[in-house]
Amino acid sequence: MKLLDRYILTTYLKTFFSVFVILMLIFLLQSIWLYIRELAGKDLEIDVVLKFLLYASPRLVVLVLPLTILLSSIMVFGRFAENYEFAAMKSTGISLQRAMRSLAIFIGILSITTYFFANNVMPWAEFNFFNLRRNLAKVKPAMVIAEGQFNEIGNINIKVEDKSGDRGQYLKDVVIHQKKPKRLGNYTVIKSKTGELTNAENEDVLQLVLYDGNYYDALQPNELPERRKKPHVKSSFEKYTLNIDLSQMNNVDLDERNYSTRYNMLTAKELSYTIDTLKIDRKRDIDILATNLQNRSTILTLNNNIKPKKADEPFTGESIYELFDPKQNLQIVNVAINTVNSTNAIIASKERTFFSKEKNVNKHVIAFYEKFALGISCIILFFVGAPLGALIRKGGFGLPIVIAIVLFLTYHFIGIFAKNSAEDSSLNPVLATWVSTLIMLPLSVYLTNRATKDRSLLNLDGILVPVKRLLKPREDDELSDKSLLNPDSKDYQNLLTYSDEKLIDLIKNYRQYDMDAPYRNSSLAILNSRGITEEELRFGGNLFNEKYENALRYKRDYDENSRIAMLLYWFYIVLGVGGAVLNNNGYPTLGKILVVIGVLGLVMFLFAFFKAFNHQTNFYKILGKNRGSNIVIAVVLGIPLFFVYHLLLGTKLSDELKEIT
Repeated sequence: MKLLDRYILTTYLKTFFSVFVILMLIFLLQSIWLYIRELAGKDLEIDVVLKFLLYASPRLVVLVLPLTILLSSIMVFGRFAENYEFAAMKSTGISLQRAMRSLAIFIGILSITTYFFANNVMPWAEFNFFNLRRNLAKVKPAMVIAEGQFNEIGNINIKVEDKSGDRGQYLKDVVIHQKKPKRLGNYTVIKSKTGELTNAENEDVLQLVLYDGNYYDALQPNELPERRKKPHVKSSFEKYTLNIDLSQMNNVDLDERNYSTRYNMLTAKELSYTIDTLKIDRKRDIDILATNLQNRSTILTLNNNIKPKKADEPFTGESIYELFDPKQNLQIVNVAINTVNSTNAIIASKERTFFSKEKNVNKHVIAFYEKFALGISCIILFFVGAPLGALIRKGGFGLPIVIAIVLFLTYHFIGIFAKNSAEDSSLNPVLATWVSTLIMLPLSVYLTNRATKDRSLLNLDGILVPVKRLLKPREDDELSDKSLLNPDSKDYQNLLTYSDEKLIDLIKNYRQYDMDAPYRNSSLAILNSRGITEEELRFGGNLFNEKYENALRYKRDYDENSRIAMLLYWFYIVLGVGGAVLNNNGYPTLGKILVVIGVLGLVMFLFAFFKAFNHQTNFYKILGKNRGSNIVIAVVLGIPLFFVYHLLLGTKLSDELKEIT
């Protein structure tokens, strides 16, 4: 490995591991906060908490690793560009791709490692994490009752307003909802002013002694008329003791693992087998439903139940009901309605079942392709971050962090929205897994190409090039016209009679006099014959009217961008309104397409509008007028009524151009 490759790789690895550790700590703290309710108040050993964090860490790699690669790439290559290290490399003939070679090899190896990590370590961690959480959910505090909220302990829900004592054993304002083994619901309510926990900490029976309270029990008779009377039992007490068995809750094996079939606990091979199995099961269930519905319709035995009768002539009535009497017709309709309602109920029930199974299949498909997408995304995000850092020429923790977070959030949320849509088959689950990576792919190609050619990050003027081609080409500069007047013409003879001062004034301000280039060129020729050269006029500031020429240049730039903006204005108005009309009148697909195209036209219009406004502002600066503060008025009035803005301001600029001296 060459010295340069070793230097770049060492610098990158230092930043990479520093950022990775910092981000992992941040996300781990966020995980602790997210699951704090599952850990707090359960008297867990430190090794159980460490296991919880260990099992939670691999699932964070999906977030931390891509963000680390993106942020580290921007920071390192931004620092190289900011300190002119890239300039030194380029001066010795080392291109950006050559500088990235060692890191590209490292990222490639990291991506392959990431696949094996996602395929082996993450399923193991998810398996242990899920089972540990289920076991922790069974562990209830025997001695700790949170204040101001209901706490489920055994067969009671208890709420206390205040606790006191060295062990929190004295309770105040106690409310208890007691559940009965054979009755669903909270029909027994116990309230007391004070209470006390009297058992030892390690006992399996929680003894709760209540003082000065009331006992209320709503009875539930078997007969409905009696139940409507809402019978109940109510009594008061000075002392009431509750014994709650905690043996099952305090005897939980936190290392027990009973669940191992969730989609995120499987390897790629297991997922592939499970997906095929689920699809086969779903198809079999659909076939069974179709067979059952066909059998319910009795269409297969229809001919067996009908005894045809011979008729002298064919039936010519308007309805088959004419063959039956009204009573039979009523029976036929009732049977048909009942059959249809029953079939609809079966289909609705099965539809929910099939939706759940389809959602489960889609989750397995997403989990399968995520194992491959993670490694590929690391490569693509590196080729986004590295050239982006070289282009923005800024290292450290300032601007690179902002850019990296914006890009990563865009990448991450696109992936989340796509996967959520894919769960209910609104989007193909395979495409949903790759869509965020595929969106970043062209961005990585674009940025790498721009950085390699040492160009700016964005060439916004190129956006309007296709529109400019549709319009009339820009008129040539008259100063490039070298034609002269005919020496025998009357106009030329008049120029010969002009004094030097008048000829110089004509050369300088010929546009204001509504003359064309041949008049100016002929005047230059006459002065040259009199011994006054073009260079002398240039050094004297008399060859051009700089103020007028600059104002004219800005005026022409304004006219060009204003014409483009006018075309785009009608483009987005027509397509946007037309798309909305079609969308509301039975053509949603075509309407949405036109609306999207109209939005793109609006974006291009805004760009052309602000370019025109910028040229307008520069024009007025030459005239000594500050019109930049009118941006709010221009936006509020110019954007919705641009056709008026275009006509009025174009005429006004032409009039003010003539006033320049």
